[in-house]
Amino acid sequence: MIPPSANVPSPTAEPPVAQSPQGQSPLAQSPLAQSPLAQSPLAQSPLAQSPLAQSPKALWATRIIGIAAAVGVAFTVWLGLWITPPDKTQGDLVRLVYLHPAVAWVALYLAFGLAAVASLLYLWPRTRSLFWDRLAAAAVEVGVVFNVCTLISGSIWGRPTWGVYWTWDARLTSTALLLILFLGYLALRRVPADPEVRAKRCAFAALFAAVDVPIVHFSVLWWKTLHQGATVLNPDLSPQIHGSMAWTLLLGFVALTLVFFWMLLVRYRIGYLQDRVGTGELDTAIRQRQAEGVVPAAGSEAPASPVSVGSRLTSVAAPAESPPAESPPAETQPAEAQPISGVVR
Repeated sequence: MIPPSANVPSPTAEPPVAQSPQGQSPLAQSPLAQSPLAQSPLAQSPLAQSPLAQSPKALWATRIIGIAAAVGVAFTVWLGLWITPPDKTQGDLVRLVYLHPAVAWVALYLAFGLAAVASLLYLWPRTRSLFWDRLAAAAVEVGVVFNVCTLISGSIWGRPTWGVYWTWDARLTSTALLLILFLGYLALRRVPADPEVRAKRCAFAALFAAVDVPIVHFSVLWWKTLHQGATVLNPDLSPQIHGSMAWTLLLGFVALTLVFFWMLLVRYRIGYLQDRVGTGELDTAIRQRQAEGVVPAAGSEAPASPVSVGSRLTSVAAPAESPPAESPPAETQPAEAQPISGVVR
């Protein structure tokens, strides 16, 4: 019997509705973040939390940086194509100078430099956190995009200047090698492993690949190359560009730097949500395996059986077998006496 003091919910009472906390970002209220996989205990651990992915201020900062980057790129294109004058030697081909050096600056120094610093901070025991691993991964992925753009824009510029799209120049070769090294870093992250093991080996791979960055920078000084020397960051710190062209070049650097940080924040948030879903799937798989060994008691429902759908595990409760319904026996009617006709002989 249930004691009178026990609180028994009314059968007609509606279940309480969970209220979202005030100030929660729209990203945290998304179906992906509110899924059962993302709400597992492993996904809610302290190492899995990140202010860059949950803070409303970070979301607004991402939007503001994106808008500023779009405006900066638009002004750079306008100044570079219609306002600045052509060069005396290269003519209108010089307008690529507002794009190519800025893209290379983001790829070599911002993206891969940030990845190296974040990897070093992860390996340092006092600052070890999955935050630095996610940041390094996001920086490398965005840096690979800018590295490809660097090679493409350089090839377009090199065809009318050198006569070929590609040559095994020291600057070009070292830049292509840097792209291959960081593509290997991204491939290494795809290898299945524990998050901490993956983060440690990827940190070493990022530091190894970052050794090529100073080689790319000093290649025009160490070897005799077709590639021209530095236009702004030369050893004498004397820029070789002036006037409106210099201001447009500076605006291009600022605009593409904002584009990089916007892409970095967006990619970091995607990686954070992927980690939450991944740990949730692992926790769900463990629970399903543990449930398989539970023997149901007599009269209770059978345990849930896991059913694999794609890459996720769902549980389908096996209904308890019920005995077949017995049909009522058919009523037997007494046989009626048949009249005997005829004469027995």
